[in-house]
Amino acid sequence: MNLKEQINVDFMIAFKAKEMEKKNFLGVVKGEVQNEAGRSGKEDDETVLGILKKIEKSLKQTNTAESLNELEYIKPYLPTLMGDDEIETIVRGYYNDNGLTTMPLLMKEFNSNYKGKADNQAVSAIINKVISGR
Repeated sequence: MNLKEQINVDFMIAFKAKEMEKKNFLGVVKGEVQNEAGRSGKEDDETVLGILKKIEKSLKQTNTAESLNELEYIKPYLPTLMGDDEIETIVRGYYNDNGLTTMPLLMKEFNSNYKGKADNQAVSAIINKVISGR
């Protein structure tokens, strides 16, 4: 089952269980997916994940009680992000084995292989740490 189908199933479950906040939020997500599908013609998991990440970013910036609840609704659809240790191991491999020694080269290589699987701010901080030799 792809992400769009899972969101639709969860929407119906919330509707039947009369979980109105969750149903309303998933309805907004479904609408965003529909809008994007109309614009780009794509409804694949990558497109849906991009929409979910935009919504997540917006909710984190809002930081209200309602947005915290909505973040909980969106979590099951988002991939688990890599931990700092795993990121550091990969970055050190690129730095030591591949001879990539600058931030742009390291970020480009990391994102080409692990896009969406790690928080870019964490990756950037770890790259700075590796480059500075800490």
